[in-house]
Amino acid sequence: MQSFGLMQFLMLAGSLGLLVFGMKLLSASLQQVAGPSMRRGVDAMTAGRSRGVFTGLVTTVVMQYSSVVAVMVVSFVNSGILSLRRAIPVLIGANIGTTLKLLLFAAVGFSALQLSSVALPLLALALPLLLLRARRYKTASNLLVGIALLFLAIGLLRDHVPPPSAATMGFLHTLQGMGPLSVVLFVAIGALLAITVQSSSVALVLTLALCEAGTINYASGAALVLGENIGTTFTAIIAAQAGNAWAKRAARAHLLIKLIGVAGALVLFNPLLAGIAAATDLINGADPRHDPEVLKWSLAYLHLAFNVVNGIILLQCVPWLEKLASSRMPGGAAPDEQHRLTYIEDPMMALTPELSLLEAQNEAVNQAKRCERMLGMVRKLLLTADPETQAALHQRIAKYARIADRVERELGRFLAQAGSGAQGEATARRSEAMRTVAQCLERTAASVLHMGRTLERRTAEGLWFDPDQRQGLIIMIDLLEHALRIALNNLEEEACDLHAAEQADKALRQHCGNTRSATTPEHENGLQASGSIPVLAVLLNIGEEAGGHVLRISMALAGAH
Repeated sequence: MQSFGLMQFLMLAGSLGLLVFGMKLLSASLQQVAGPSMRRGVDAMTAGRSRGVFTGLVTTVVMQYSSVVAVMVVSFVNSGILSLRRAIPVLIGANIGTTLKLLLFAAVGFSALQLSSVALPLLALALPLLLLRARRYKTASNLLVGIALLFLAIGLLRDHVPPPSAATMGFLHTLQGMGPLSVVLFVAIGALLAITVQSSSVALVLTLALCEAGTINYASGAALVLGENIGTTFTAIIAAQAGNAWAKRAARAHLLIKLIGVAGALVLFNPLLAGIAAATDLINGADPRHDPEVLKWSLAYLHLAFNVVNGIILLQCVPWLEKLASSRMPGGAAPDEQHRLTYIEDPMMALTPELSLLEAQNEAVNQAKRCERMLGMVRKLLLTADPETQAALHQRIAKYARIADRVERELGRFLAQAGSGAQGEATARRSEAMRTVAQCLERTAASVLHMGRTLERRTAEGLWFDPDQRQGLIIMIDLLEHALRIALNNLEEEACDLHAAEQADKALRQHCGNTRSATTPEHENGLQASGSIPVLAVLLNIGEEAGGHVLRISMALAGAH
Protein backbone atom coordinates (compact mmCIF):
# COMPACT_ATOMS: atom_id res chain seq x y z
CA MET A 1 0.00 0.00 0.00
CA GLN A 2 1.45 3.38 -1.00
CA SER A 3 2.28 6.00 1.59
CA PHE A 4 -0.55 8.13 2.90
CA GLY A 5 0.62 11.71 3.37
CA LEU A 6 -0.93 15.14 3.70
CA MET A 7 -1.88 15.41 0.02
CA GLN A 8 -3.57 12.01 0.10
CA PHE A 9 -5.47 13.06 3.22
CA LEU A 10 -6.64 16.29 1.54
CA MET A 11 -7.74 14.36 -1.54
CA LEU A 12 -9.72 11.97 0.64
CA ALA A 13 -11.30 14.83 2.60
CA GLY A 14 -12.17 16.56 -0.65
CA SER A 15 -13.82 13.39 -1.94
CA LEU A 16 -15.93 13.15 1.20
CA GLY A 17 -16.87 16.83 0.88
CA LEU A 18 -17.90 16.25 -2.73
CA LEU A 19 -20.05 13.31 -1.63
CA VAL A 20 -21.83 15.36 1.03
CA PHE A 21 -22.34 18.32 -1.33
CA GLY A 22 -23.67 16.04 -4.06
CA MET A 23 -26.13 14.53 -1.58
CA LYS A 24 -27.39 17.98 -0.52
CA LEU A 25 -27.69 19.22 -4.11
CA LEU A 26 -29.53 16.08 -5.21
CA SER A 27 -31.96 16.23 -2.28
CA ALA A 28 -32.69 19.93 -2.77
CA SER A 29 -33.26 19.40 -6.50
CA LEU A 30 -35.54 16.44 -5.87
CA GLN A 31 -37.69 18.57 -3.55
CA GLN A 32 -38.03 21.22 -6.29
CA VAL A 33 -38.87 18.85 -9.15
CA ALA A 34 -40.96 16.42 -7.08
CA GLY A 35 -44.24 17.01 -8.82
CA PRO A 36 -47.21 14.64 -8.84
CA SER A 37 -45.82 12.65 -11.79
CA MET A 38 -42.48 11.93 -10.08
CA ARG A 39 -44.17 10.96 -6.85
CA ARG A 40 -46.53 8.64 -8.71
CA GLY A 41 -43.57 7.07 -10.49
CA VAL A 42 -41.64 6.45 -7.28
CA ASP A 43 -44.79 5.17 -5.59
CA ALA A 44 -45.40 2.77 -8.47
CA MET A 45 -41.85 1.41 -8.33
CA THR A 46 -41.94 0.88 -4.55
CA ALA A 47 -45.59 -0.08 -4.01
CA GLY A 48 -45.36 -3.38 -2.18
CA ARG A 49 -42.26 -4.93 -0.69
CA SER A 50 -41.55 -7.26 -3.60
CA ARG A 51 -41.70 -4.38 -6.09
CA GLY A 52 -39.34 -2.33 -3.91
CA VAL A 53 -36.87 -5.23 -3.77
CA PHE A 54 -37.07 -5.61 -7.56
CA THR A 55 -36.44 -1.89 -8.05
CA GLY A 56 -33.36 -1.96 -5.81
CA LEU A 57 -32.05 -5.14 -7.45
CA VAL A 58 -32.42 -3.92 -11.05
CA THR A 59 -31.01 -0.47 -10.27
CA THR A 60 -27.93 -2.01 -8.64
CA VAL A 61 -27.38 -4.44 -11.52
CA VAL A 62 -27.51 -1.51 -13.97
CA MET A 63 -25.31 0.84 -11.92
CA GLN A 64 -23.06 -1.97 -10.60
CA TYR A 65 -22.55 -0.16 -7.29
CA SER A 66 -24.84 -0.77 -4.31
CA SER A 67 -23.20 2.19 -2.55
CA VAL A 68 -24.44 4.56 -5.26
CA VAL A 69 -27.95 3.12 -5.04
CA ALA A 70 -27.93 3.40 -1.23
CA VAL A 71 -26.87 7.06 -1.36
CA MET A 72 -29.59 7.82 -3.91
CA VAL A 73 -32.18 6.08 -1.74
CA VAL A 74 -31.05 8.22 1.21
CA SER A 75 -31.43 11.30 -1.01
CA PHE A 76 -34.97 10.32 -1.99
CA VAL A 77 -35.90 9.76 1.66
CA ASN A 78 -34.27 13.06 2.60
CA SER A 79 -36.37 14.91 0.02
CA GLY A 80 -39.63 13.31 1.17
CA ILE A 81 -40.30 11.55 -2.14
CA LEU A 82 -39.70 8.08 -0.68
CA SER A 83 -40.85 6.99 2.77
CA LEU A 84 -38.52 5.11 5.09
CA ARG A 85 -40.80 2.07 5.11
CA ARG A 86 -40.69 1.86 1.31
CA ALA A 87 -36.95 2.56 1.21
CA ILE A 88 -36.07 -0.51 3.30
CA PRO A 89 -37.13 -3.07 0.62
CA VAL A 90 -35.22 -1.06 -2.02
CA LEU A 91 -32.08 -1.26 0.14
CA ILE A 92 -32.61 -5.01 0.58
CA GLY A 93 -32.93 -5.36 -3.20
CA ALA A 94 -29.73 -3.36 -3.70
CA ASN A 95 -27.89 -5.74 -1.38
CA ILE A 96 -29.11 -8.70 -3.43
CA GLY A 97 -28.29 -6.96 -6.72
CA THR A 98 -24.63 -6.53 -5.85
CA THR A 99 -24.27 -10.31 -5.32
CA LEU A 100 -25.17 -10.96 -8.96
CA LYS A 101 -22.20 -8.86 -10.05
CA LEU A 102 -19.92 -10.91 -7.81
CA LEU A 103 -21.21 -14.13 -9.37
CA LEU A 104 -20.40 -12.67 -12.79
CA PHE A 105 -16.95 -11.74 -11.52
CA ALA A 106 -16.37 -15.30 -10.33
CA ALA A 107 -17.36 -16.59 -13.78
CA VAL A 108 -15.64 -14.20 -16.21
CA GLY A 109 -13.52 -11.87 -14.10
CA PHE A 110 -14.20 -8.43 -12.65
CA SER A 111 -14.72 -5.41 -14.88
CA ALA A 112 -16.33 -2.57 -12.97
CA LEU A 113 -18.16 0.30 -14.54
CA GLN A 114 -16.01 3.42 -14.43
CA LEU A 115 -18.04 5.93 -12.46
CA SER A 116 -16.47 8.88 -14.25
CA SER A 117 -17.77 7.47 -17.56
CA VAL A 118 -21.29 8.02 -16.18
CA ALA A 119 -20.68 11.27 -14.30
CA LEU A 120 -19.11 13.24 -17.14
CA PRO A 121 -21.94 12.64 -19.66
CA LEU A 122 -24.42 13.68 -16.97
CA LEU A 123 -22.49 16.93 -16.49
CA ALA A 124 -22.47 17.44 -20.25
CA LEU A 125 -26.27 17.11 -20.29
CA ALA A 126 -26.57 19.51 -17.36
CA LEU A 127 -24.54 22.31 -18.98
CA PRO A 128 -27.05 23.48 -21.65
CA LEU A 129 -29.89 23.25 -19.14
CA LEU A 130 -27.94 25.45 -16.75
CA LEU A 131 -27.64 28.16 -19.40
CA LEU A 132 -31.39 28.33 -20.02
CA ARG A 133 -33.40 30.95 -18.15
CA ALA A 134 -36.45 28.92 -17.16
CA ARG A 135 -36.37 27.83 -13.54
CA ARG A 136 -37.46 24.27 -14.29
CA TYR A 137 -34.45 23.79 -16.55
CA LYS A 138 -32.06 25.08 -13.89
CA THR A 139 -33.63 22.71 -11.37
CA ALA A 140 -33.25 19.78 -13.76
CA SER A 141 -29.63 20.83 -14.30
CA ASN A 142 -28.98 20.81 -10.54
CA LEU A 143 -30.54 17.36 -10.34
CA LEU A 144 -28.18 15.99 -13.00
CA VAL A 145 -25.19 17.70 -11.39
CA GLY A 146 -26.10 16.22 -8.00
CA ILE A 147 -26.24 12.69 -9.42
CA ALA A 148 -22.97 13.22 -11.29
CA LEU A 149 -21.24 14.48 -8.15
CA LEU A 150 -22.31 11.36 -6.26
CA PHE A 151 -20.74 9.17 -8.94
CA LEU A 152 -17.57 11.25 -9.03
CA ALA A 153 -17.25 11.36 -5.24
CA ILE A 154 -17.56 7.60 -4.81
CA GLY A 155 -15.09 7.04 -7.63
CA LEU A 156 -12.61 9.48 -6.07
CA LEU A 157 -13.00 7.80 -2.69
CA ARG A 158 -11.95 4.53 -4.29
CA ASP A 159 -9.08 6.08 -6.23
CA HIS A 160 -7.52 7.98 -3.34
CA VAL A 161 -7.61 5.14 -0.81
CA PRO A 162 -5.90 2.34 -2.77
CA PRO A 163 -6.48 -1.13 -1.37
CA PRO A 164 -3.63 -2.75 0.54
CA SER A 165 -1.81 -5.52 -1.25
CA ALA A 166 -1.99 -9.14 -0.21
CA ALA A 167 1.61 -8.90 0.96
CA THR A 168 0.90 -6.06 3.37
CA MET A 169 -2.03 -8.06 4.79
CA GLY A 170 0.21 -11.01 5.60
CA PHE A 171 -0.11 -10.31 9.33
CA LEU A 172 -3.66 -11.72 9.17
CA HIS A 173 -2.17 -15.21 9.24
CA THR A 174 -1.19 -14.68 12.90
CA LEU A 175 -4.78 -13.78 13.88
CA GLN A 176 -6.14 -17.24 13.03
CA GLY A 177 -6.54 -20.15 15.39
CA MET A 178 -8.19 -18.26 18.27
CA GLY A 179 -11.67 -19.72 17.76
CA PRO A 180 -14.66 -17.33 17.83
CA LEU A 181 -12.37 -14.39 18.63
CA SER A 182 -10.59 -14.83 15.29
CA VAL A 183 -13.93 -14.84 13.47
CA VAL A 184 -14.99 -11.57 15.15
CA LEU A 185 -11.60 -9.99 14.40
CA PHE A 186 -11.84 -10.90 10.72
CA VAL A 187 -15.38 -9.52 10.51
CA ALA A 188 -14.10 -6.21 11.92
CA ILE A 189 -11.13 -6.21 9.53
CA GLY A 190 -13.45 -6.95 6.60
CA ALA A 191 -15.63 -3.96 7.54
CA LEU A 192 -12.58 -1.67 7.70
CA LEU A 193 -11.35 -3.04 4.39
CA ALA A 194 -14.67 -2.30 2.64
CA ILE A 195 -14.74 1.20 4.15
CA THR A 196 -11.22 1.77 2.83
CA VAL A 197 -11.72 0.58 -0.74
CA GLN A 198 -15.41 1.68 -1.02
CA SER A 199 -16.31 -1.40 -3.04
CA SER A 200 -17.39 -4.86 -1.95
CA SER A 201 -16.12 -6.22 -5.28
CA VAL A 202 -12.60 -4.85 -4.80
CA ALA A 203 -12.62 -6.08 -1.21
CA LEU A 204 -13.60 -9.55 -2.42
CA VAL A 205 -10.74 -9.53 -4.94
CA LEU A 206 -8.29 -8.85 -2.12
CA THR A 207 -9.94 -11.51 0.06
CA LEU A 208 -9.56 -14.07 -2.71
CA ALA A 209 -5.92 -13.10 -3.18
CA LEU A 210 -5.30 -13.67 0.53
CA CYS A 211 -7.03 -17.07 0.43
CA GLU A 212 -5.29 -18.27 -2.73
CA ALA A 213 -1.89 -17.16 -1.36
CA GLY A 214 -2.50 -19.28 1.72
CA THR A 215 -2.41 -16.26 4.04
CA ILE A 216 -5.85 -17.02 5.43
CA ASN A 217 -8.08 -20.07 5.28
CA TYR A 218 -11.65 -20.54 4.03
CA ALA A 219 -13.26 -19.67 7.38
CA SER A 220 -11.27 -16.45 7.76
CA GLY A 221 -12.11 -15.45 4.20
CA ALA A 222 -15.80 -16.02 4.91
CA ALA A 223 -15.57 -13.82 8.02
CA LEU A 224 -13.93 -11.09 5.92
CA VAL A 225 -16.80 -11.27 3.42
CA LEU A 226 -19.35 -10.85 6.22
CA GLY A 227 -17.47 -7.82 7.53
CA GLU A 228 -17.23 -6.32 4.05
CA ASN A 229 -21.03 -6.35 3.90
CA ILE A 230 -21.09 -4.06 6.92
CA GLY A 231 -18.39 -1.76 5.55
CA THR A 232 -20.32 -1.02 2.35
CA THR A 233 -22.88 0.97 4.38
CA PHE A 234 -20.29 3.62 5.27
CA THR A 235 -20.82 5.73 2.13
CA ALA A 236 -24.55 6.16 2.76
CA ILE A 237 -23.92 6.97 6.43
CA ILE A 238 -21.48 9.76 5.49
CA ALA A 239 -23.83 11.14 2.84
CA ALA A 240 -26.76 11.12 5.29
CA GLN A 241 -24.94 13.50 7.62
CA ALA A 242 -25.83 16.29 5.20
CA GLY A 243 -29.51 15.39 5.33
CA ASN A 244 -32.37 15.57 7.77
CA ALA A 245 -33.42 13.07 10.41
CA TRP A 246 -35.15 10.84 7.85
CA ALA A 247 -32.01 10.59 5.74
CA LYS A 248 -30.05 9.50 8.80
CA ARG A 249 -32.74 6.93 9.61
CA ALA A 250 -32.54 5.50 6.09
CA ALA A 251 -28.76 5.14 6.42
CA ARG A 252 -29.24 3.61 9.87
CA ALA A 253 -31.76 1.14 8.44
CA HIS A 254 -29.20 0.12 5.80
CA LEU A 255 -26.63 -0.49 8.54
CA LEU A 256 -29.15 -2.42 10.67
CA ILE A 257 -29.98 -4.74 7.76
CA LYS A 258 -26.32 -5.70 7.53
CA LEU A 259 -25.65 -5.88 11.28
CA ILE A 260 -28.64 -8.10 11.97
CA GLY A 261 -27.68 -10.39 9.11
CA VAL A 262 -24.05 -10.66 10.21
CA ALA A 263 -25.11 -11.35 13.80
CA GLY A 264 -27.31 -14.22 12.61
CA ALA A 265 -24.56 -15.54 10.34
CA LEU A 266 -22.06 -15.53 13.22
CA VAL A 267 -24.45 -17.52 15.42
CA LEU A 268 -24.72 -20.15 12.66
CA PHE A 269 -21.18 -19.67 11.35
CA ASN A 270 -20.00 -23.28 11.27
CA PRO A 271 -23.22 -24.72 9.78
CA LEU A 272 -23.22 -21.88 7.25
CA LEU A 273 -19.67 -22.64 6.13
CA ALA A 274 -20.44 -26.35 5.90
CA GLY A 275 -23.52 -25.66 3.78
CA ILE A 276 -21.65 -23.32 1.43
CA ALA A 277 -18.82 -25.85 1.12
CA ALA A 278 -21.32 -28.61 0.26
CA ALA A 279 -23.01 -26.38 -2.33
CA THR A 280 -19.64 -25.53 -3.89
CA ASP A 281 -18.67 -29.21 -3.99
CA LEU A 282 -22.00 -30.06 -5.65
CA ILE A 283 -21.88 -27.26 -8.25
CA ASN A 284 -18.13 -26.93 -8.91
CA GLY A 285 -16.92 -30.40 -7.99
CA ALA A 286 -14.42 -29.39 -5.28
CA ASP A 287 -14.34 -28.51 -1.58
CA PRO A 288 -13.17 -24.92 -0.91
CA ARG A 289 -11.58 -26.06 2.36
CA HIS A 290 -9.07 -28.12 0.36
CA ASP A 291 -9.05 -26.68 -3.17
CA PRO A 292 -8.15 -22.95 -3.57
CA GLU A 293 -9.39 -23.02 -7.17
CA VAL A 294 -13.04 -22.93 -6.07
CA LEU A 295 -12.59 -20.42 -3.23
CA LYS A 296 -13.87 -17.57 -5.41
CA TRP A 297 -17.05 -19.53 -6.05
CA SER A 298 -17.62 -20.43 -2.41
CA LEU A 299 -17.18 -16.82 -1.25
CA ALA A 300 -19.48 -15.60 -4.03
CA TYR A 301 -22.08 -18.19 -2.94
CA LEU A 302 -21.66 -17.07 0.66
CA HIS A 303 -22.21 -13.44 -0.31
CA LEU A 304 -25.30 -14.39 -2.31
CA ALA A 305 -26.77 -16.65 0.39
CA PHE A 306 -26.15 -14.09 3.10
CA ASN A 307 -27.92 -11.23 1.32
CA VAL A 308 -30.79 -13.29 -0.10
CA VAL A 309 -31.65 -15.15 3.11
CA ASN A 310 -31.15 -12.06 5.25
CA GLY A 311 -33.30 -10.05 2.85
CA ILE A 312 -36.12 -12.59 2.83
CA ILE A 313 -36.20 -12.70 6.63
CA LEU A 314 -35.97 -8.95 7.23
CA LEU A 315 -38.52 -8.25 4.52
CA GLN A 316 -41.09 -9.69 6.92
CA CYS A 317 -39.95 -7.25 9.63
CA VAL A 318 -40.01 -3.94 7.74
CA PRO A 319 -42.23 -2.10 10.29
CA TRP A 320 -39.98 -3.28 13.11
CA LEU A 321 -36.86 -2.17 11.21
CA GLU A 322 -38.45 1.21 10.54
CA LYS A 323 -39.25 1.65 14.22
CA LEU A 324 -35.75 0.61 15.28
CA ALA A 325 -34.11 2.91 12.75
CA SER A 326 -36.34 5.81 13.83
CA SER A 327 -35.68 5.44 17.55
CA ARG A 328 -33.33 7.93 19.16
CA MET A 329 -31.92 5.13 21.34
CA PRO A 330 -31.21 7.46 24.28
CA GLY A 331 -29.31 6.46 27.35
CA GLY A 332 -30.28 7.15 30.93
CA ALA A 333 -33.91 8.01 31.50
CA ALA A 334 -36.77 6.36 29.66
CA PRO A 335 -37.73 8.11 26.37
CA ASP A 336 -41.00 9.47 27.76
CA GLU A 337 -39.23 10.93 30.80
CA GLN A 338 -36.84 13.13 28.82
CA HIS A 339 -37.41 16.85 28.52
CA ARG A 340 -37.20 16.98 24.72
CA LEU A 341 -38.88 15.81 21.57
CA THR A 342 -38.29 12.15 20.80
CA TYR A 343 -38.75 12.00 17.02
CA ILE A 344 -37.99 15.57 15.93
CA GLU A 345 -34.27 16.07 16.37
CA ASP A 346 -34.42 19.81 15.65
CA PRO A 347 -37.75 21.71 15.92
CA MET A 348 -36.48 24.29 13.41
CA MET A 349 -35.16 21.66 10.98
CA ALA A 350 -36.14 22.16 7.34
CA LEU A 351 -38.33 19.30 6.15
CA THR A 352 -40.90 18.87 3.45
CA PRO A 353 -44.45 19.49 4.78
CA GLU A 354 -45.32 15.80 4.36
CA LEU A 355 -42.34 14.65 6.42
CA SER A 356 -43.02 17.37 9.00
CA LEU A 357 -46.53 16.06 9.53
CA LEU A 358 -45.25 12.50 9.86
CA GLU A 359 -42.72 13.64 12.48
CA ALA A 360 -45.46 15.57 14.31
CA GLN A 361 -47.74 12.55 14.25
CA ASN A 362 -45.04 10.42 15.88
CA GLU A 363 -44.56 13.05 18.59
CA ALA A 364 -48.31 13.24 19.19
CA VAL A 365 -48.51 9.46 19.57
CA ASN A 366 -45.68 9.62 22.09
CA GLN A 367 -47.46 12.43 23.95
CA ALA A 368 -50.72 10.42 24.06
CA LYS A 369 -48.87 7.43 25.54
CA ARG A 370 -47.37 9.77 28.14
CA CYS A 371 -50.87 10.92 29.14
CA GLU A 372 -51.93 7.28 29.40
CA ARG A 373 -49.08 6.57 31.81
CA MET A 374 -50.05 9.59 33.89
CA LEU A 375 -53.57 8.19 34.27
CA GLY A 376 -52.05 4.93 35.47
CA MET A 377 -50.17 6.86 38.14
CA VAL A 378 -53.41 8.51 39.33
CA ARG A 379 -54.98 5.07 39.61
CA LYS A 380 -52.07 3.95 41.79
CA LEU A 381 -52.59 7.01 44.00
CA LEU A 382 -56.15 5.89 44.66
CA LEU A 383 -55.06 2.35 45.56
CA THR A 384 -52.05 3.02 47.79
CA ALA A 385 -51.88 4.41 51.32
CA ASP A 386 -48.08 4.44 51.61
CA PRO A 387 -46.87 8.07 52.02
CA GLU A 388 -43.53 7.46 50.29
CA THR A 389 -45.17 5.80 47.29
CA GLN A 390 -47.69 8.62 47.05
CA ALA A 391 -44.95 11.26 47.18
CA ALA A 392 -43.00 9.51 44.40
CA LEU A 393 -46.12 9.28 42.24
CA HIS A 394 -46.92 12.97 42.74
CA GLN A 395 -43.39 13.88 41.65
CA ARG A 396 -43.60 11.74 38.52
CA ILE A 397 -47.00 13.14 37.53
CA ALA A 398 -45.67 16.70 37.87
CA LYS A 399 -42.57 15.76 35.84
CA TYR A 400 -44.66 14.27 33.02
CA ALA A 401 -46.87 17.38 32.97
CA ARG A 402 -43.78 19.62 32.57
CA ILE A 403 -42.55 17.44 29.72
CA ALA A 404 -45.96 17.60 28.03
CA ASP A 405 -45.98 21.39 28.30
CA ARG A 406 -42.54 21.74 26.76
CA VAL A 407 -43.25 19.23 23.99
CA GLU A 408 -46.47 21.08 23.10
CA ARG A 409 -44.59 24.39 22.74
CA GLU A 410 -41.80 22.91 20.62
CA LEU A 411 -44.24 20.91 18.53
CA GLY A 412 -46.35 24.03 17.98
CA ARG A 413 -43.34 25.94 16.64
CA PHE A 414 -42.41 23.01 14.43
CA LEU A 415 -45.93 22.71 12.99
CA ALA A 416 -46.17 26.47 12.43
CA GLN A 417 -43.06 26.26 10.27
CA ALA A 418 -44.40 23.20 8.45
CA GLY A 419 -47.75 24.88 7.85
CA SER A 420 -46.10 27.94 6.35
CA GLY A 421 -44.40 25.76 3.75
CA ALA A 422 -47.47 23.71 2.86
CA GLN A 423 -48.49 24.10 -0.76
CA GLY A 424 -51.66 21.98 -0.85
CA GLU A 425 -54.89 22.69 0.98
CA ALA A 426 -55.04 19.16 2.39
CA THR A 427 -51.52 19.45 3.84
CA ALA A 428 -52.35 22.82 5.41
CA ARG A 429 -55.51 21.40 6.97
CA ARG A 430 -53.62 18.41 8.33
CA SER A 431 -50.97 20.71 9.80
CA GLU A 432 -53.63 22.78 11.58
CA ALA A 433 -55.30 19.60 12.85
CA MET A 434 -52.01 18.36 14.31
CA ARG A 435 -51.55 21.69 16.11
CA THR A 436 -54.99 21.23 17.68
CA VAL A 437 -54.07 17.65 18.63
CA ALA A 438 -50.87 18.85 20.32
CA GLN A 439 -52.80 21.47 22.31
CA CYS A 440 -55.48 18.98 23.38
CA LEU A 441 -52.89 16.48 24.55
CA GLU A 442 -51.11 19.14 26.62
CA ARG A 443 -54.45 20.13 28.19
CA THR A 444 -55.22 16.48 28.91
CA ALA A 445 -51.88 16.17 30.71
CA ALA A 446 -52.68 19.37 32.66
CA SER A 447 -56.05 17.90 33.69
CA VAL A 448 -54.39 14.72 34.94
CA LEU A 449 -51.91 16.87 36.88
CA HIS A 450 -54.91 18.66 38.41
CA MET A 451 -56.28 15.26 39.48
CA GLY A 452 -53.00 14.40 41.16
CA ARG A 453 -52.83 17.68 43.04
CA THR A 454 -56.45 17.33 44.16
CA LEU A 455 -55.66 13.91 45.60
CA GLU A 456 -52.57 15.37 47.26
CA ARG A 457 -54.70 18.02 49.00
CA ARG A 458 -57.18 15.35 50.06
CA THR A 459 -54.40 13.40 51.76
CA ALA A 460 -53.03 16.52 53.42
CA GLU A 461 -56.50 17.30 54.87
CA GLY A 462 -56.92 13.76 56.20
CA LEU A 463 -59.90 12.92 53.99
CA TRP A 464 -60.61 9.51 52.49
CA PHE A 465 -62.94 7.83 50.01
CA ASP A 466 -65.21 4.94 50.86
CA PRO A 467 -65.01 1.82 48.61
CA ASP A 468 -67.90 2.94 46.36
CA GLN A 469 -66.38 6.37 45.82
CA ARG A 470 -62.98 4.90 45.08
CA GLN A 471 -64.44 2.37 42.66
CA GLY A 472 -66.37 5.12 40.88
CA LEU A 473 -63.14 7.09 40.38
CA ILE A 474 -61.27 4.04 39.15
CA ILE A 475 -64.01 3.33 36.59
CA MET A 476 -63.79 6.99 35.50
CA ILE A 477 -60.02 6.58 34.91
CA ASP A 478 -60.65 3.34 33.00
CA LEU A 479 -63.17 5.07 30.74
CA LEU A 480 -60.79 8.01 30.20
CA GLU A 481 -58.00 5.60 29.29
CA HIS A 482 -60.35 3.87 26.84
CA ALA A 483 -61.18 7.22 25.22
CA LEU A 484 -57.46 8.06 25.04
CA ARG A 485 -56.68 4.73 23.37
CA ILE A 486 -59.32 5.43 20.72
CA ALA A 487 -57.72 8.82 20.08
CA LEU A 488 -54.32 7.11 19.91
CA ASN A 489 -55.63 4.61 17.33
CA ASN A 490 -57.06 7.50 15.31
CA LEU A 491 -53.64 9.14 15.38
CA GLU A 492 -51.86 6.02 14.20
CA GLU A 493 -54.39 4.90 11.57
CA GLU A 494 -55.22 6.65 8.32
CA ALA A 495 -59.00 6.53 8.94
CA CYS A 496 -60.44 8.33 11.98
CA ASP A 497 -63.27 6.60 13.89
CA LEU A 498 -65.05 9.67 15.24
CA HIS A 499 -68.15 7.68 16.22
CA ALA A 500 -66.16 5.46 18.60
CA ALA A 501 -64.58 8.56 20.17
CA GLU A 502 -67.98 10.19 20.68
CA GLN A 503 -69.39 7.01 22.25
CA ALA A 504 -66.42 6.79 24.62
CA ASP A 505 -66.89 10.41 25.70
CA LYS A 506 -70.64 9.82 26.17
CA ALA A 507 -69.96 6.78 28.38
CA LEU A 508 -67.47 8.78 30.46
CA ARG A 509 -69.88 11.67 31.02
CA GLN A 510 -72.74 9.34 31.83
CA HIS A 511 -70.66 7.55 34.46
CA CYS A 512 -69.48 10.81 36.00
CA GLY A 513 -73.08 12.02 36.20
CA ASN A 514 -74.31 8.80 37.77
CA THR A 515 -71.49 8.75 40.32
CA ARG A 516 -72.09 12.39 41.18
CA SER A 517 -75.85 11.90 41.75
CA ALA A 518 -75.42 8.63 43.67
CA THR A 519 -73.04 10.16 46.22
CA THR A 520 -74.72 12.27 48.90
CA PRO A 521 -73.81 13.05 52.52
CA GLU A 522 -76.60 10.76 53.72
CA HIS A 523 -74.77 7.77 52.25
CA GLU A 524 -71.52 8.57 54.02
CA ASN A 525 -70.16 6.80 57.08
CA GLY A 526 -68.75 9.65 59.09
CA LEU A 527 -67.52 13.20 58.98
CA GLN A 528 -64.27 12.48 57.15
CA ALA A 529 -66.01 10.59 54.34
CA SER A 530 -68.65 13.26 54.08
CA GLY A 531 -65.93 15.89 53.67
CA SER A 532 -64.54 13.99 50.70
CA ILE A 533 -67.69 14.60 48.59
CA PRO A 534 -66.50 18.02 47.32
CA VAL A 535 -63.14 16.44 46.43
CA LEU A 536 -64.95 13.65 44.58
CA ALA A 537 -67.02 16.22 42.68
CA VAL A 538 -63.87 18.10 41.64
CA LEU A 539 -62.25 14.89 40.37
CA LEU A 540 -65.36 13.98 38.38
CA ASN A 541 -65.44 17.45 36.83
CA ILE A 542 -61.76 17.17 35.90
CA GLY A 543 -62.41 13.76 34.36
CA GLU A 544 -65.18 15.18 32.16
CA GLU A 545 -62.94 18.07 31.21
CA ALA A 546 -60.10 15.71 30.23
CA GLY A 547 -62.56 13.59 28.24
CA GLY A 548 -63.56 16.70 26.27
CA HIS A 549 -59.93 17.38 25.37
CA VAL A 550 -59.48 13.77 24.26
CA LEU A 551 -62.64 13.91 22.11
CA ARG A 552 -61.40 17.05 20.37
CA ILE A 553 -58.31 15.12 19.25
CA SER A 554 -60.45 12.80 17.13
CA MET A 555 -62.65 15.69 15.99
CA ALA A 556 -59.58 17.57 14.74
CA LEU A 557 -58.29 14.49 12.92
CA ALA A 558 -61.71 13.93 11.34
CA GLY A 559 -61.96 17.57 10.27
CA ALA A 560 -65.01 18.22 12.46
CA HIS A 561 -65.53 21.63 14.08
